[in-house]
Amino acid sequence: MELKNKIAIVTGANKGIGFECVQQLLADGAIVYGICRSGCTTKHENYTCLHADVQIFEDLENAFQQVLEKHGQVDILINNAGLGYFGFCEDLPLEQWHSMMNTNITGLFYATKLALPSMKKSGEAHIINIASIAGLEGYPQVSGYCATKFAVRGFSDALYKEVRDFGVKVTCVYPGSVKTDFFRHSENIKAHDNMLMPTDVASQILYTLKSPKNFHHVNLEIRPLKPRG
Repeated sequence: MELKNKIAIVTGANKGIGFECVQQLLADGAIVYGICRSGCTTKHENYTCLHADVQIFEDLENAFQQVLEKHGQVDILINNAGLGYFGFCEDLPLEQWHSMMNTNITGLFYATKLALPSMKKSGEAHIINIASIAGLEGYPQVSGYCATKFAVRGFSDALYKEVRDFGVKVTCVYPGSVKTDFFRHSENIKAHDNMLMPTDVASQILYTLKSPKNFHHVNLEIRPLKPRG
């Protein structure tokens, strides 16, 4: 896809992978809308910050309506908003379970549901769902988060088969540990320099978006390589 003047929506656009995707999309000439719960960290003539909580359908519906009323379509959706809490299953507070479910999978479903009608009409569009390697394998004390990312994996796998005949691509991305503030809720894991860098993950997402029309990355697994010695 040629990204110049394409209409892109990125959820969780203020930090980490979402922020870097915004910067690289803008650099390639896209018109970008970032969905954020608060603040706006990007200033650019082709960037608009839309304040919305992905957990609330009415918030997202209002944000998408603004984009669709102005442009008539959405070409790219990057479902990046997500969070994780860690701990033994029996100790995980109910509110943390619901927050992960509502953000990581229900919010992703909401955004996808709102984007798809215009995407299917246009005949060329791309949805990127940010999962995690925790959507490929389970980890102790990460059961709740793993459940949400396994759900993203299943949703993505079914969805790409559902929409591919309309020219809509769906790519599920499985990053390993990324150096962001994602681990702020973990007492045992701290961000360090051997983790993946958000800008590098974003560059792989942009590479996927720019692939030829008949070329479809269905799954993209990215892991850090531990140095020898």
